[in-house]
Amino acid sequence: MTNKILGKSIKRREDPEFLRGEAKFTADIRLPDMLHMAILHSEYAHALIKGIDTSAAEQMSGVVRVITGADTSSIMPLPCIMNPAGAEAHFPPHPYGLPGAQTVLATDRVRYVGEFVAVVVAESRQQAYDALSGIRVNYEPLPVVLNAEEALKPDAPQLHDTVPGNLNQYVSHGDKEETLAAIANAEVIVKQRIRNPRVIHNAIETRASIGDYNSETEEYTLWTNTQIPHGNRFLLSQLVMGIPYNKLRVISPHIGGAFGSKGYLYPDTAIVLFLAKELGRPIKWVDTRRGLARSTVHARDQIQYVTIAGTKDGKITALHCTNYANLGAYPATNGPGAPAILTGCSITGAYAIEHPFYEVHCIFTNSVPTGPIRGAGRSEAIFLVERMVDLFALEVDMDPSEVRRKNMVASDQFPYENGLGFTYDSGNYELALDKALEIIDYSNIQQPKAEAKTRGKRLGIGVASYVTIGGVGPSPIMARDIGLNGSTWGSAHLRVHPTGDITLITGAQPHGQGHVTTLSQIIAEEFGVDLEQIEVLHSDTKGAVYAQGSYGSRSFSVEGAAVYKATQKINEKARKLAAHIFKVEEEKIIVDKGKFYIEDAPNQFKTIKDIALALWYAWDLPPGMDPGLEVVTFFDPPAFNFPFGTHIALVEIDEKTGEIEVVRYVAVDDFGNVGNPMIVDGQTQGNICLGISTALFEEAVFDDSGHILTDEFTTYAIAKASKFPNFELTRTVTPTPHNPLGAKGAGDVSNPVVAPAIVNAICNALSDLGVSHIEMPVTPEKVWRLMRQNSSN
Repeated sequence: MTNKILGKSIKRREDPEFLRGEAKFTADIRLPDMLHMAILHSEYAHALIKGIDTSAAEQMSGVVRVITGADTSSIMPLPCIMNPAGAEAHFPPHPYGLPGAQTVLATDRVRYVGEFVAVVVAESRQQAYDALSGIRVNYEPLPVVLNAEEALKPDAPQLHDTVPGNLNQYVSHGDKEETLAAIANAEVIVKQRIRNPRVIHNAIETRASIGDYNSETEEYTLWTNTQIPHGNRFLLSQLVMGIPYNKLRVISPHIGGAFGSKGYLYPDTAIVLFLAKELGRPIKWVDTRRGLARSTVHARDQIQYVTIAGTKDGKITALHCTNYANLGAYPATNGPGAPAILTGCSITGAYAIEHPFYEVHCIFTNSVPTGPIRGAGRSEAIFLVERMVDLFALEVDMDPSEVRRKNMVASDQFPYENGLGFTYDSGNYELALDKALEIIDYSNIQQPKAEAKTRGKRLGIGVASYVTIGGVGPSPIMARDIGLNGSTWGSAHLRVHPTGDITLITGAQPHGQGHVTTLSQIIAEEFGVDLEQIEVLHSDTKGAVYAQGSYGSRSFSVEGAAVYKATQKINEKARKLAAHIFKVEEEKIIVDKGKFYIEDAPNQFKTIKDIALALWYAWDLPPGMDPGLEVVTFFDPPAFNFPFGTHIALVEIDEKTGEIEVVRYVAVDDFGNVGNPMIVDGQTQGNICLGISTALFEEAVFDDSGHILTDEFTTYAIAKASKFPNFELTRTVTPTPHNPLGAKGAGDVSNPVVAPAIVNAICNALSDLGVSHIEMPVTPEKVWRLMRQNSSN
């Protein structure tokens, strides 16, 4: 191995088992005598349940048991564990038995198409799903409301008795009076209604759970593809099932995509455990694609009314946003409205705007509950501000890149408080902007525009810059700034064996990010060992320190920092023993990549293996030193980190059909110090793909009665690989002072900038027709109609 391994593009250690088809997902697990479960979803978006007849289903082939909500009264409602401090919130943290609290199976009322109503358990999966047709539910339909703004009207259907007017939360950030005064006094004022459409987390793997119960030990085991195994264990045992904490083990096998959707406690996890005990056999449930669309959280669905104001020379002085966020029918377990509240702290983006203000109404409607998707909350914020900057530039007749440059937080302003609760740690935003403009050859854009015109194409260029929070977690900072409670710490349990081999048990929960590789690189760098000597264990609550899981671009900068901290503690103990062995003062021992020697004698050294062997066998230890070479550490960063960058998209629009092609895409990002550039590039490429798909294709569509019309891959449009150009990726490096690695988040932080870059490019291509804004998804039909309509005016 080379002397330097951290920061190098090492091939991913976890890939061979996937490439060989040997990786085990939840659906691959088979236990002896296992039964299979199917779930009956509500056919109505809003209705009273007058009765359920399961008799026909109970007689069908292979059926072992059919249950309804009446059979699950011992299971508590799903908890809503966090509410923003200072917010007007009508759902308390754990609504035991309150009207409207979501039960694992609906009892007297359903509030969205897809809500769980009944369960069939059978000998095979096919038999279980077949038997659903034998269940008869007598519904009494109620009025339906799907739009967040409509749900606030006085005559709108009411979803919960405890939430009058369907308004679950109202939260604001900034000084409203000062912002309105700044707008009133501004030379230039631009207003725009912006809609972020609802999207569906179409991970390649649907959700799945297996429950098992050992009657002799009274122990439960849950296999489920969750991003938060420890969180599921705590919530299920303490708040839902009433299981002793030490009697529940949660294992998260490999996950085929999550994107935030699997960071929740879902009803199926409690149901499989309940039935496993009741029937004395393991219970397995694997969702269908249509079931995923109906019961796995959706995302986005915000309607924003935005005003941006400033001077005629391009200085932005104020930004005001009133947001209507659709929560769906119930608050998600990780806190209702969390993405929309993150939006509020993020709307200033990369800009030093003196007077920002944000308010959000978090509203219940008869639709699938919403939650995070990659770039949660921050994507809606960056889309908002980057569209508004382009509209402002149009109004003052300045180049959009120059308006950005004029208003960016300067490199000498850090740490910078954005006026909405976030303090940006470090950055050089203008450098990233300039680098992107240079790569795309921005100053000569008229030449390719003219060339495209000869081919019947309209070429447009879209610039978008971003700053967004990384290392996300419910922390004291969020308690102060956006109101979430808890801590964002990471954990690591590191053990050096007497053989020199190393075991890491990490709180990170991998679902594609390459944690095994990058965390191993930290250890290999510090101890000078080969990667093959390092074992990384994760995703199993048995024997592991309580951990947060993986979400919000936190794994390397928080959990990785915990691993680094563990290596330093190992080195501290090893250094003490080396000093004892060499009979010198501790200060004279040099620690150098797994070697310990006296400062003047580098050729006489002890390796980390030598030290571990001596410690494990307790050979001649100094007084007071315990045997063994292992530590458990926690790292709680003093503040979040803030990655940033600029992306530029070139699109071509066919003048006859309105078809849009992304022909070039340049991304200049700054994630601080990166552990593995190849893995980070992969994350960035994934974010760009998702952002392009969001901008051009994706939207969850409902009919007037609340039925989802886009519940399969045949009806829900997703960008194909053929729709993407080769991405041109590069980075600047501005380390954060908030962790010892200098690393900023990289997992989802580069997603928010993509959609505005694409939409800005489309609007640029249509600018001569007077098109200044177009709503996502920007379909060829929308563009075709706009071109026909505006060319005839």
